Amino acid sequence: MKIAVYGASGMVGSRVAAEAASRGHEVTGVTRSGGELPAEVRAVQANADDVASAKELAAVSDALVAAIGPSRTGGDHQDYLDAVDNLIAAVQGTATRLIVVGGAGSLVVNGNRVVDSPDFPAEYKNESLTVSQALENLRASDVNWTMLSPALAIAPGERTGVFRLGQDEPIGEHISAEDYAVALINELEQPANNRKRFTLGY
Repeated sequence: MKIAVYGASGMVGSRVAAEAASRGHEVTGVTRSGGELPAEVRAVQANADDVASAKELAAVSDALVAAIGPSRTGGDHQDYLDAVDNLIAAVQGTATRLIVVGGAGSLVVNGNRVVDSPDFPAEYKNESLTVSQALENLRASDVNWTMLSPALAIAPGERTGVFRLGQDEPIGEHISAEDYAVALINELEQPANNRKRFTLGY
C-alpha cells in the first residue's frame, strides 16, 4: 500500500511510519519541519492544513494517517480541528482511507466519557476535549475514516505484537507506541473498523 503519515517525526507517527515501511509498504512521511526521516520513508514538508498538498497525497495514497494532535501547552486548538477537517475534505470522493490517531479521553465508561471524569488529569483535559470533537467531526462525515484511541497511557516501549482490542471502552491501563503502530497497520492491512473508533491496550 501507499501510506502517507502526517506527523511522521513524532512519537506515534515515527513508529507508524517505521512499522509500515518494515512490512514493505510505500511510506511518505509528512512533517512541518521537513526534518530527516529514515531512508525507507520518503520525506515531504507540509502541514495537514495545506489543502493542495493534502489533496495531492490523497490522490496517490491508499491511506492518510493523521498522527497529529492539539497543543498540550495551551493556545488555540482550532488549528488542529481545521487540519483534521482538511484531511477529511482531501479524501472526500476517493477510495483513500483516513486513519486518525485519537486519545483515551473520548473513550466511554458507564456511558460517560473518560475526559468528563473528575479524576481526569487537568493538564490533558483541553487536548482531550478537542480530540473528542474531532471524533464527532469524523462521525458526521461520509468518508472512510477510522480513529484508533490508545489505552489511558501511551509511551515509547517494546514492540510485542500482543495486545487486546476494544471499541469504545478502555482496554487496559497502557500501551507502547510501538504496539499502537502494529495495531494501526494491522487495521490498514485487514480493515475491521471502517467508519468506527476502536482502542487497544494490554
